[in-house]
Amino acid sequence: MFAFEITARCPSTRARCGSFHTPHGVVTTPRFMPVGTLATVKGVTADQLRHTGAQMVLANTFHLHLQPGEAIVQEAGGLHRFMAWEGPLLTDSGGFQVFSLGAINRINDRGVVFRSPRDGAQIDLTPERSMAIQMALGADVAMAFDQCPPYPASEADVATACRRTHAWLERCISSHTRSDQALFGIVQGGCYPHLREESARVVSSMGLPGIAVGGVSVGEPTEEMHRIVRQLGPLLPDDKPHYLMGVGTLREMAVAVANGFDVFDCVLPTRLGRHGAALVGGERWNLKNARFRHDHTPLDPSCPCPACSQHSRAYLHHLIKSEEMLGKILLSLHNITQLLRFTSAMAQAIRDGCFAEDFAPWEPDSPAAHTW
Repeated sequence: MFAFEITARCPSTRARCGSFHTPHGVVTTPRFMPVGTLATVKGVTADQLRHTGAQMVLANTFHLHLQPGEAIVQEAGGLHRFMAWEGPLLTDSGGFQVFSLGAINRINDRGVVFRSPRDGAQIDLTPERSMAIQMALGADVAMAFDQCPPYPASEADVATACRRTHAWLERCISSHTRSDQALFGIVQGGCYPHLREESARVVSSMGLPGIAVGGVSVGEPTEEMHRIVRQLGPLLPDDKPHYLMGVGTLREMAVAVANGFDVFDCVLPTRLGRHGAALVGGERWNLKNARFRHDHTPLDPSCPCPACSQHSRAYLHHLIKSEEMLGKILLSLHNITQLLRFTSAMAQAIRDGCFAEDFAPWEPDSPAAHTW
């Protein structure tokens, strides 16, 4: 049910194309995964999302537990029916909120106690509770509950987070009983190579259908992220999908694909869209700028999204300056489409045998940045 097959490889890097089979369809990799935290990719309908080329969407356990509650989603027939998304879904475990909401939680070996950011109520999240919520939500992939340490953190603190992450993974495996839902483990270890290596060994030994790398894009220098990716690529099981969590910039995805990673997620495309920014050819354009006021050309003539195929830069500038929600929606659709086109272009380059030349390493001024 959750088979992963490698369909092409780059002979001079670790880049590969794959097909990850789930109950709701196949995810072809490498592939960017849009983030729909509250069962919606912000401002985008499910039908619009399908037209961007998205195959798999991420939702969040912690936030859906707060609102509307997993019981409501289960009553609706599961997360797929609730949000009208027929394709594969993945739910983050709430582990990232252990990091992002550190000011309102307490962590111990049993789990994490939060104060709800909505009403101050106490929320007790353990590995067992995270699994119960994710099984009720019914996504195709559930993520193990982990402790994501901040950056910077001491070696002792990161070692403690790794120990908890591994112990919590065993508890997730014991309590996860839904056969039509894959459970992925998460490698932690911060910026300490020996802890990363040990975590990769432990999580890989569990024999799960997929494996993720967390604790990146949490404030560390970009060079550190690249070093972690290069270190872990050869250590992860080759026959499983590799998911790099929270990464969605072009260069970082290209570096990760070159080192054997397959799936990525990030809130960046919709966040930029809501702030009037567009991703074009590896650059970020602020559509509020006056230079677009009289520019009646498409935002990106090669892009098939509605913002580019139906409207001009001048119109998008007008919408953003007027604070019309349509402008934010169109730019969000465009940005999602851009990241999906980029990962699809990397896949095609792997199949064509030119990935190493065009994308590894990828830089904003390289030919590949303007041809995908």
